[in-house]
Amino acid sequence: MQSTGVFASRETPSPGRRTGIRFDRNECAGAFGDMATDIPLLIGVTLAAGLDGTSVLVMFGLMQILTGFLYRMPMPVQPLKAIAAIVIAQKVPAPTLYGAGLAVGVAMLLLAATGLLDWLASVVPKCVIRGIQFGLGLQLSSVALGKFIQADGLPGYFLAAGAFAIIVLLLGNRRFPAAIPVVLVGVVYAVIFKMDGGQLARSFGLGLPVFRIPRPDAILAGLLVLALPQIPLSISNSVLATRQLAEDLFPERRLTVRKIGMTYSLMNLVNPLFGGMPTCHGSGGMAGHFAFGGRTGGSVILYGLMFLVLGLFFGKGFDQITKAFPLPMLGVLLLFEGLALVWLLRDTARARSEFSIALLVGLLAAGLPYGYVVALLVGTVLAHLGERARLVSLDSAGRADEGGGCRVAHGDTVGA
Repeated sequence: MQSTGVFASRETPSPGRRTGIRFDRNECAGAFGDMATDIPLLIGVTLAAGLDGTSVLVMFGLMQILTGFLYRMPMPVQPLKAIAAIVIAQKVPAPTLYGAGLAVGVAMLLLAATGLLDWLASVVPKCVIRGIQFGLGLQLSSVALGKFIQADGLPGYFLAAGAFAIIVLLLGNRRFPAAIPVVLVGVVYAVIFKMDGGQLARSFGLGLPVFRIPRPDAILAGLLVLALPQIPLSISNSVLATRQLAEDLFPERRLTVRKIGMTYSLMNLVNPLFGGMPTCHGSGGMAGHFAFGGRTGGSVILYGLMFLVLGLFFGKGFDQITKAFPLPMLGVLLLFEGLALVWLLRDTARARSEFSIALLVGLLAAGLPYGYVVALLVGTVLAHLGERARLVSLDSAGRADEGGGCRVAHGDTVGA
């Protein structure tokens, strides 16, 4: 595959050689490649569910570090987006969130161990993946516009306008990721206008995650409310699309969907026990780290160390900051994240059948209860029926439809 743009400088180690981990300036720059995705979701979920800041930051950092050492490539960890969107929109309590993490972990473990993930990789078409991402983008954008940007009245609109201007000016800037100044301005605003500086200073100190075991009723509630909407998105986006992008960027590594599914599962079997947020792998995160210069697990390890240090020594202050952080600025970050997912729909625009299926899948995912489950099933069935009809038409007329059908192929996508 010939790469262009930010993916042009792909490295190709000789087959069988174990890739080393570097910590040079390129890996350091790559560590900032996924902040725009993670920071608003970490803040939003911590605020909505009332999570312990120390536990969230420490566990998120540890998962990054372990993943960097295990994969030895820029394979970062991200919060689960469908779960995050529902928690933020409905203010789902922390016990239900932890129960959902365990439920998702068990479900993915069964899928990976039984080989069902490999089978799904062969039958779920790319246009269905795009449709599911489109639906998630609609949900995130709706939360941003309907809840966050309107939260603080007229002052909030000014803050949102400032955040919007910063992001537009820095959009695509590899040296200064747009999320960093927005978050810094939001933190400064919170410290000056909404927080007690003395109390924040007193919050400095060593903190550790708190061990907990989710109750059976919380696990059941988490399964029904959060895990079922998340699992189809994770299958398509966190596993299938991530594997495809890894093949595009590091073809010599031969990464399997089973390995991705197993590490996804283990993270979510451990995180809830220590107050961590449910997490996944994500192709968008890999693309971000790669675009900023990351080529080994070094960028992910450096990224994780940042969260680990913040959690260990400033975790209690993080709780205060999330409560005081201006929601309109968070809303703008979420809006751009949603729009990035929606924009991926452009891949299907050249073929009317693909675009129609992706559009339908997205609307079903965003608009129905358990929409991601329904959308994945309906979209896959329609895509294969359309492919069968195309083949019949090809046999009878001797030519193919211009769009080429909704192929079972997975391109580079934003993580789940």
